[in-house]
Amino acid sequence: MTTNDWLFPRGFLAEGPWESVVGADLPGWQHTGLRVADLDGDVALPPSPVERMVIPLEGSFIVSASDDRWTLEGRRSVFDGPTDVLYLGSMTGFRIEGAGRVAVAEAPTATILPPALLRRDEVPVEIRGAGRSTRQVHNFGVPGALAAHRLIVCEVITPAENWSSYPAHKHDRASASESELEEIYYFESAVTRGAEVPSDAQPFGLFTAYASDEREIDTAARVGTGDIALVPHGFHGPAVAAPGYDLYYLNVMAGPGDERAWRITDDPTQGWIRQHWAEQHPDPRLPYTAKESAQ
Repeated sequence: MTTNDWLFPRGFLAEGPWESVVGADLPGWQHTGLRVADLDGDVALPPSPVERMVIPLEGSFIVSASDDRWTLEGRRSVFDGPTDVLYLGSMTGFRIEGAGRVAVAEAPTATILPPALLRRDEVPVEIRGAGRSTRQVHNFGVPGALAAHRLIVCEVITPAENWSSYPAHKHDRASASESELEEIYYFESAVTRGAEVPSDAQPFGLFTAYASDEREIDTAARVGTGDIALVPHGFHGPAVAAPGYDLYYLNVMAGPGDERAWRITDDPTQGWIRQHWAEQHPDPRLPYTAKESAQ
């Protein structure tokens, strides 16, 4: 593998109405999927042996499947706090209607579970870390928050100058202390809250992933809205928000094991930093909440 083989710029994975599609047709990828679209109208997905989660990124949407219909109250941007999310089990065909930006997280499975709607006021919001390692995590699709067979989904807001996915960690070997999971990072970036926006602003952050064993991976990239990094194995992190720019990412995880669990191993050269969080205060800029409701 060469540097950034697992990094895909915005639009590189375009397919039909979707700006990006991650799936098993990518060499070396098999357990997770993601679709992202700018929508002004509707888009449909047929029944398939894939469980899915619909996540509004910008705007609100209506999702219909057979005789069921759900309204997902969204947000003005990914930096405006949580959104409604909807889980749809394997072999469910559905249609998404609305205007805005939407993501659909996926994991192949033949196990059929019922649909589940989590309202944004019910989303567990975690302020993780401290000091410049403070970030805001929306744990709407993790075990204990929303039922699924394999799919694990969450999203992270990292305010300007902070680090997240830090210490770097891995989940690529099944054991009592670690899960085997692929992971997708979908990024967005924006001028930080309260800053004046220059006309030539180009928001960005940084992301890295590197080998944990003999399996090669080497990602060292500038990332911005619409970019996608895949982590089939290896240590991943940090994700760093540049001064002046906030960074967001959506994480999609799943693996081959029967247990739906998210257990990690820190890079042993970095894990020590966690003990110092107790000596620091969380970043007072967080939590980010909605300035006003999405329309």
